[in-house]
Amino acid sequence: MSRSLRRGAIAATAVVISIAALSACGAGNDAQTLQVRPDNAAVTVDDVKVQNAFVITQPDPGAVGPAVVSATVFNNGRTRQTLDSITLPGTVGTVKLKAAEGNGPIVVPAGGSVVIGGQGNASAVIEGGLHEARNGNAQKVVFKLSKTGDVSLSAYVVPAKSYFTEYGPTELPKPPATLPTASATATPSGTATPSGTPTGTATPSGTTTPTGGSTQAAGH
Repeated sequence: MSRSLRRGAIAATAVVISIAALSACGAGNDAQTLQVRPDNAAVTVDDVKVQNAFVITQPDPGAVGPAVVSATVFNNGRTRQTLDSITLPGTVGTVKLKAAEGNGPIVVPAGGSVVIGGQGNASAVIEGGLHEARNGNAQKVVFKLSKTGDVSLSAYVVPAKSYFTEYGPTELPKPPATLPTASATATPSGTATPSGTPTGTATPSGTTTPTGGSTQAAGH
């Protein structure tokens, strides 16, 4: 084999190995490792990156109940930051933030990340639900960090089903209360029951009893 052919074969082998390595890394960093979906919303501003952002509504269409914002916030800086607020421009929904532990703010550590949504994680609950956006649409979401400021992106609105069930609202609408059945017949409260039995037989007031009512004729 000539030197040129040998060099070509070595180069081709290197390309194949590189592609295989990249494919393996991509698979490892996708669903099995980071659970990153291909259609997820992500944006980077300065040291902060917001990834996998979704607005998750109630699982049943038309159900009344809170919705949530789910996302992962990364801090690549050297100083920790706090997530001061999440707003939804164009809506009247108010987002209530809660840290995973305690009553303090949601902290994004330096060189670390924080997950919002899901059991045991920080939460961002849209109280009263999100009535302005429908499932499948995109909703603008603004994350306000203590140092970086506003980080905005468009997040998909999805119901809490399938993949999103564990990240959806923990408070679901309650079924209507069971109405009482009409199994018993009610007695009118104003119905009076006679207290006794009449002691005599009433005589019509217009009836006259003959004085000689004896069956034997007088004078006989």
